[in-house]
Amino acid sequence: MHTTEFQVDTSQRQVVDLTRDVVAFCRGRGDGLVSVFAPHATVGLALIEVGSGSEGDLEAALERLLPRDRPYTHAHGSAGHGADHLLPALVSPSLVIPVVGGAPALGSWQSVVLIDLNRDNPLRRVRLSFVSG
Repeated sequence: MHTTEFQVDTSQRQVVDLTRDVVAFCRGRGDGLVSVFAPHATVGLALIEVGSGSEGDLEAALERLLPRDRPYTHAHGSAGHGADHLLPALVSPSLVIPVVGGAPALGSWQSVVLIDLNRDNPLRRVRLSFVSG
């Protein structure tokens, strides 16, 4: 198994495209699986189309599902922070993607993105692990 970890700054945007990082990590590794994991209680990972407005649509959908102006039992952090802790129940903090010939087997319009609605901590870690038989 091969593993690496890198940091992502989410201070400028809530949806960050990680596809280039995943592709670069898989290059030359042959066939297997790549695990993408964000070890945080308030982020998620997803496969979506980027660059066509889907990022904003995703942010708006999550705001409708997890409105920040509602009362949450979870009390620490900035206003609405309780919603941040519910995000990983809807958008998993991990993905597993098949790798074929050293390239993630993504669909034509699929990109790997990190979603971070939490404004309290904009520095996030992402761990990539490659497993082959």
